[in-house]
This record gives sequence, structure tokens and C-alpha cells, in this order.
Amino acid sequence: MKEINSVEVANLIESLCIKANICAPEDVMEGIILAKAHEDSSYGQAVLEDLLENIELARKERMPLCQDCGMVVVFVDWGQEVLLVGSSLQESIDEGVRKAYLENYLRRSVVNDPLYERKNTGDNTPAIVHCRLVGGNEAKFTVVPKGMGSENASALAMLSPADGQEGVINFVKSTVAQKGQNACPPLIVGVGIGGNFESAPILAKRSLLRPVGSRNTDDRYSQLEEKLLEEINGLGLGPGGYGGRVTALDVHVEFMPTHIAGLPVAVNVCCNALRHASGHL
Repeated sequence: MKEINSVEVANLIESLCIKANICAPEDVMEGIILAKAHEDSSYGQAVLEDLLENIELARKERMPLCQDCGMVVVFVDWGQEVLLVGSSLQESIDEGVRKAYLENYLRRSVVNDPLYERKNTGDNTPAIVHCRLVGGNEAKFTVVPKGMGSENASALAMLSPADGQEGVINFVKSTVAQKGQNACPPLIVGVGIGGNFESAPILAKRSLLRPVGSRNTDDRYSQLEEKLLEEINGLGLGPGGYGGRVTALDVHVEFMPTHIAGLPVAVNVCCNALRHASGHL
């Protein structure tokens, strides 16, 4: 049995929060460069140039990619041969988030009560934690600071199995068409199909972590990703919502088993600043 101290977890989460907020993933930057080569709109070209300049400045000056430093989501794969000592997992993660946001001038945007008081917690905690128990003696953490602008453009539908592929495409396309221009395009669109009411949105959010340009290993879903990307880019929202060919850099679809009577479909939209960073203990 391997022991991991809660202080180690907090320190790792702190470093991942800082990295994710400051350094755009290489695959996202490459996706923007590729988009620039395909964009005909002069306004779209200007937006994409600004995004690339912003990425370079953020890295050089050690400043956030975006003023909205997000609500921290943490995906954890916890090896069943690992024992956490000290604080609980949630407490350890929250301590790392707290240190990162207080000591590095990252904007704190979490409120304690969603409906009435809406008082800022002051340290961007608590984090939202999704933990899976896996084999082995390692704990892997992926930090995703998710801004609310793109989160507000996301949606869930409980479709009928009879709706089929056409129903899925129509729902994803209409979701992006309704609010996509407010989510800072070009977008990365995550789609989760299957499971149930609570699992499809998590599946959609996990799908965002795949590299831009990657495809589902199942040919049927790979073709669906290509079709959805074509349909979304056909909307003409374009970079920054100013019109153009590139509304989305990519679409990622993940699926899981579901009930015979169900076809849950979740769309998790992310802006061009697809911030995430991973590490392990």
C-alpha cells in the first residue's frame, strides 16, 4: 500500500491550477493556428491572431489566459493501492485551490449560495471533484478551471431512442446555435451520449480533455464527430461571433451504455481557452 500525504495533494493541485490558468495546451494553440489557415473572414482572422498573441503574452508574463479564472473542476483517478493520510481528498484539493487563487492573483468567482445570498467564498473553493477508483498505486489529477460563459452555453437532453443520430445532431447543433456566440468561439464542443441524467454531462466534460484533432476510436462516433464539426462550422458564427468559417476547433464525442428506453445527450461547450493541466502522485 502506497501512502500519499494530503499536503502533497494540495501542493500538486496548487501547481496545476496555476499552470492551467496561464499556459494554453499545445494542441489548442495548434488548433487555433490551423483554424487561422482556414478562416476567410478578415474579422475572424483578426480574432484568431489576437488569441495567439494572448497565449504568448500569458506564458511570457505569467498571467491568466482569461479574466474569468473559472470554477475549478478536478478529475481524479485514484489507484486502489493508494492510501491518503492527513486531510480528506476534498479538503486537500480545496486547500490547493485556495493557495493557488489567493497567492497568484487569480480571480475568485465562486459564491456560497447559488440563489439567495450569493456571497463570494473568497478563495474560489469548493472545487467540483469527480473521482474514479482505478487499479494501481498512483493517483492522477486533472484540473479544469471552467469559465461560466461557456458553461452557460451547455445543455442536456433526454432524447428518445427513436430520435437516433439525427436527433443527436439537431440537439447539438441547436445548442451551439442558441448560445455559442456568447461562449467565446472558436469553441471546443464536448458531447456525452448514454448513461443517465447525471453521467452524460460528466462524460461530455471529460471528452473535452482529449487533444484537439483527435478522433473517437469507434469509427461510427468518429464519423459523428466529423459531421457535427461540419454542421457547427456551417452555422457561420465564426471566431469571436463576428462571422466566419471556424465556429469550432473540434467536436469530441464519448459514449457509454444506457437504458433501453433512453438516449441522454449532453453538450458541454468550452471556449477557445480550453484550460486544463494534469499531474500524478
